[in-house]
Amino acid sequence: MNITINEELRSFIDPLTHNEYAALERSLLAEGCRDALVLWGEVLIDGHNRYEICSKHNIAFRTVQNTSFASLDDVMLWMIDNHLARRSVSDYQRGVLALRKKDIVAARVAQRAADPQAVPASEAAAAPESPPWNTREDVAKAARVSSNTISQIERIQKAATPQLVEAVRAGTISINAAASVASLPEAVQNAAVAGGRKELQQAAKQVREQKAGSRAPKEPAVDAETELRAQVAALREKVDTLTAENLALKAQLGS
Repeated sequence: MNITINEELRSFIDPLTHNEYAALERSLLAEGCRDALVLWGEVLIDGHNRYEICSKHNIAFRTVQNTSFASLDDVMLWMIDNHLARRSVSDYQRGVLALRKKDIVAARVAQRAADPQAVPASEAAAAPESPPWNTREDVAKAARVSSNTISQIERIQKAATPQLVEAVRAGTISINAAASVASLPEAVQNAAVAGGRKELQQAAKQVREQKAGSRAPKEPAVDAETELRAQVAALREKVDTLTAENLALKAQLGS
């Protein structure tokens, strides 16, 4: 049996942490490989860690074929949906996967619009992806998180250092706190990560406090009664002015 590893597909899904990999290895050694590896032709598309561990320890495994894909993008979309359905995937990982799906779908839609002839017939005939993936709410729904969480993940992807990203993946810092720390210079981010959980939390707290301090103080709310009294006073002042003008006109006419 020839099994080919596509490095792009292998790295497409975040790797297991050291503890997750060790737990999977113990399970395979104790119970064997119960779930079949999924192939697309000779290309492995699901079960990279199981294949590596089984090969290392000579553990028997089964394979199944999935021939429904027309392109590598189709494979990636399937991999994303497959991982989004798993309970063990964290909120951060689900958000990242959903954002990756959004990018693939957006690129595919743009390609179809720009050059319909370049799209394979099998792909063009496929049903349109659902949901439409054109809003943050679509992505959040697929990831089963809030749209605010998706916004925070986008900030982390854009500005966080690899060390900070790894801290989020490992659960050392929350998504919310990491989005705050990601606004700091890279050296400060890495120093906070090196300091551990407490240092990260303190850095996030300082960023929030600075943002709160930079906001303009809100004007005190005016209740309805105070506003009405002000309106009455303004009307009285206007009436007094008009009365005085009227008296002045009468005096002029009388003279």
